Amino acid sequence: MLCTIHGDIDHHNARTIRAQIDDELYKTRPRKLTLDLSRVEFMDSSGLGLILGRFNKASEIGTEFTLLNPAENVCKILDVAGIGRMIKIERKR
Repeated sequence: MLCTIHGDIDHHNARTIRAQIDDELYKTRPRKLTLDLSRVEFMDSSGLGLILGRFNKASEIGTEFTLLNPAENVCKILDVAGIGRMIKIERKR
């Protein structure tokens, strides 16, 4: 399952994005969940929470979890948080 996120991930929209992904995740129970972050322009701690929460939920149901093509500014946040040590990050251009 590929989820492409557009724009910002902040406290204003993280709840909506989270609900949409979780709903689809539990309905389809895919082998793999990929969050495409290539169109995310800004992400704060709410975005980190969204990513870590989806990682945990995917793990609970046996779904592989991957982040795809995070923009450079998002990569910096992911690096500082140590996300790459837990979650696979693919870069396909």
